[in-house]
Amino acid sequence: MGELRGFIEHDRKTEETIDPNERIKNYKEFAKPLSEKELNTQGARCMDCGIPFCHSGCPLGNLIPDFNDAVYQNEWKKAVQILHSTNNFPEFTGRLCPAPCESACVLGIIEPPVAIELIEKYIAEKGFEEGWIKPEPPQMETGKRVAVVGSGPAGLAAAQQLRRAGHTLTVFERDEKLGGLLRYGIPDFKMEKHVIDRRIEQMEAEGITFKTGIHVGKNYEAKQLEEFDAVVLCGGATQRRPLPIDGADAKGVVQAMEFLAHNNRVVDGLAKPKEELSAKDKHVIVIGGGDTGSDCVGTSNRHGAKSVTNFEIMPMPAENRTKEHPWPYWPFTLKTSSSHEEGVERNWSILTKAFIKDEEGNLKALKTVAVEWIKNENNRPQLKEIEGSEKEWPCDLALLALGFTGPEKTLAEQLGIKTNERTNFEAEKNYQTNRKKFFAAGDMRRGQSLIVWAISEGREAAYEVDKFLMGSSELPTKGPGDLPGV
Repeated sequence: MGELRGFIEHDRKTEETIDPNERIKNYKEFAKPLSEKELNTQGARCMDCGIPFCHSGCPLGNLIPDFNDAVYQNEWKKAVQILHSTNNFPEFTGRLCPAPCESACVLGIIEPPVAIELIEKYIAEKGFEEGWIKPEPPQMETGKRVAVVGSGPAGLAAAQQLRRAGHTLTVFERDEKLGGLLRYGIPDFKMEKHVIDRRIEQMEAEGITFKTGIHVGKNYEAKQLEEFDAVVLCGGATQRRPLPIDGADAKGVVQAMEFLAHNNRVVDGLAKPKEELSAKDKHVIVIGGGDTGSDCVGTSNRHGAKSVTNFEIMPMPAENRTKEHPWPYWPFTLKTSSSHEEGVERNWSILTKAFIKDEEGNLKALKTVAVEWIKNENNRPQLKEIEGSEKEWPCDLALLALGFTGPEKTLAEQLGIKTNERTNFEAEKNYQTNRKKFFAAGDMRRGQSLIVWAISEGREAAYEVDKFLMGSSELPTKGPGDLPGV
């Protein structure tokens, strides 16, 4: 690397943010940009380690030391080329990825790891700013027609790769705009939607046809897909996990994705606010401590909630790595998101037992009990309620951020595609289902996962589809990251 002592001489630096009291007044991104010199310095912290474990931590296999060095050398165009050789959408991952690469960074053993995600974001932004990210239409046409169902990160990655291989691409999206959960699920304050739009413009210029408002299996017969030479199913894992306890039918018990997606549409001017999906002047309790729960917290504060409380059934994580999660594995440590900083009461080891309704069926409170996790005879954690710890919490709006159970069953049933015990589409070998020309990728194949995995799956599936259609493929392929827990 260029600066041999960079990891010794320079401290990790990330973006400063607008004060929480100010940023909750709107839905814009609130990070303050770093200067080029500051980014050069962050690139210099990459330490030329003998084995870059960041490669194993990244499902895309990003060439992290290479683009870090290019940024340090101020060779931004080179960095853009290196990054795009493995990642179609670094502007997405640079904002939204939990950065398993940083958890596997060798420097992270003794110091804060290299700010890989930050550098990735600014490489992409520099590429757009300078006009280096341009459409790359194919040099020849194969005459093969491919359909992609779903325009989330997996579907978009598969479509772009297959189009660049020369196939005619049509992408079907059930929503009114493209992007999947990137558009309807991720709050605008984490990623403004013009970031999606400019990438879509590039893909349209490459010759990809997008059709919105097409819900395959409902307003578009699944059998019509038979007209294509190959089909890539990237519809996501959209079945939301319920909480089947007393009072779950109360008015005010709302699925997180219904709440978040509606808010995306309101911000975009596509919908008007609804009282039942508003947190304004309400006591809000978010059940679920993951990223979706955090997004609900940030959105509720922007609505003007009277109070925001977060429940997590698991114990409070340690602040640092434990023996159970040594480097370079993914560390299950305490995460404090920007939304948490904006105001929330966090509670761990708590189980919701019932929703309490008033006479009109409106939610008025939650009943909970404290729990502890004990090891059973098989050394597996088992939930135990703590006697005498019952409590009632005032609540007008309960948001269920409990994740997803799998894809919708309709499409699999109509196409005759096998699913596994988790209802995911069976496509273990070469991303191919039991219907030979039907492939599956992303959350629809592997279950609810990370954006970086979705892009990786889309790229890998594209390689397999191209090989299926042409006998061989020159599209890049890479074995996914192999660190457990990622």
